[in-house]
Amino acid sequence: MSPIHEFATWEPLLRLLFHDNADRLAAPGGYVAGHISRGGWSVPVRRRSPPPGQASQIEDMQEEHDAVGRVHTALAESGVDGVAFVAEISPAGRAALHLIETGPAVEPGIGGPHPGAILLVEGAVPEPWRRLPDPVDGAAPHPAADPALLERTLRERLPDAIGATEEEIAAAEKRLGIALPEELKALYRVTRARWEDWDGDYDKAEQVYDAVGCELLPLDRVYVADAASRRSSWRFAAMEAVFTPPDAAVQGLVGSPGWIVFGDNGGGDRLAADLTPGPGGHTGQIIQIGHEDHVGADLLAASLTDLVLNGEREERARRREAPAVAYVNVASLGSVEEAAHPALEVLSIGVLEGPPVSLAPVAGLPRLRTLSAYPRTLADPLETARLTGLEYLELGPEEWRVLLDADAVPRSLLAAGIEVHGDRHPLPVVDLANELLARWDRPPMTRTVLEGEL
Repeated sequence: MSPIHEFATWEPLLRLLFHDNADRLAAPGGYVAGHISRGGWSVPVRRRSPPPGQASQIEDMQEEHDAVGRVHTALAESGVDGVAFVAEISPAGRAALHLIETGPAVEPGIGGPHPGAILLVEGAVPEPWRRLPDPVDGAAPHPAADPALLERTLRERLPDAIGATEEEIAAAEKRLGIALPEELKALYRVTRARWEDWDGDYDKAEQVYDAVGCELLPLDRVYVADAASRRSSWRFAAMEAVFTPPDAAVQGLVGSPGWIVFGDNGGGDRLAADLTPGPGGHTGQIIQIGHEDHVGADLLAASLTDLVLNGEREERARRREAPAVAYVNVASLGSVEEAAHPALEVLSIGVLEGPPVSLAPVAGLPRLRTLSAYPRTLADPLETARLTGLEYLELGPEEWRVLLDADAVPRSLLAAGIEVHGDRHPLPVVDLANELLARWDRPPMTRTVLEGEL
């Protein structure tokens, strides 16, 4: 038996849950639920408050830390990334622990026991992740691009640096499947940015940062920031849209086969040479790919020479919202009618002041691919059948029940989401997810029940 499926693994945590949730567990149908992954956990236990003015310490949650630690060890030994759980414990201490493993067809939920996106088609990705850059006629390097000047400047700033050989540059191009722009070649001819070349000297690394204007990746770690390199949950990715204004310097893509990442700003944002610029940009311009964004990048400098000689721009172009995405709720658009237009790709219906709404105004729109509707906001969930191009649909459990009972789940879907709010029992939601998976012959989520006495 896998360690994660042994009652003894969970017993210390179950005792904590029993102690801290006695009244809730004793109520009819009472339960507690949570989630533990290798990188963190969310469990309903009480923590001791630290003294005023002090941060919480491990000692303040030692029992919880030790109990969860046993589960972490079991996860590692079992080769499992994470597991959700539902615990039912009688006042006499009889425990039934339901373990929920998402399997290969469901993404983990966010910090809780409910499932994330349900992947109905293996390997499918949202439309923005399938989008390639548009060709820009006449795109050319900026006049500021000067590989010879760049190389001279860097040799003056880094006289003792060890540069890459032509063979190493050629090997990098072969690995990447793309020719490096001349400015990047000039940069790496001066320094190949390998840590071993600096003999562990942080001052030398700092000199390279100051000379170039970023944390430089070693030549053998330079990579292409295509869409696959910018991973995101379906639940968030399906809500994005690619949008490039006519005057944009940078195309509003998830990623591009022409974004060659060579550095980092020290905060997790990547710097890349852009070989597929927008209509108002230049080939080889330097862009910054934000680690908190799913789509798009910011222009930093007209060229690598410009970045090294003049630093990044102080002001970045304000990113404009994609007109293909519409939010209908109390704080945004007031009706579905206002959201309806031929370019609409993503429709989110949130909390409303009025009655549930009809989807009739958006029926037949040619590009609508995502619908997310807050529970009980749709007047008739069966109207989703008129949205013939849906790839992602997120509804509340009751709305999904209507579609499943009527055999009206759109067959165009690639993925689905179950929107759960409030304190809702996870097990019926898991059953609902498995019903959807079964319609597409996809592997179900698994449930294992462990029983024991506390």
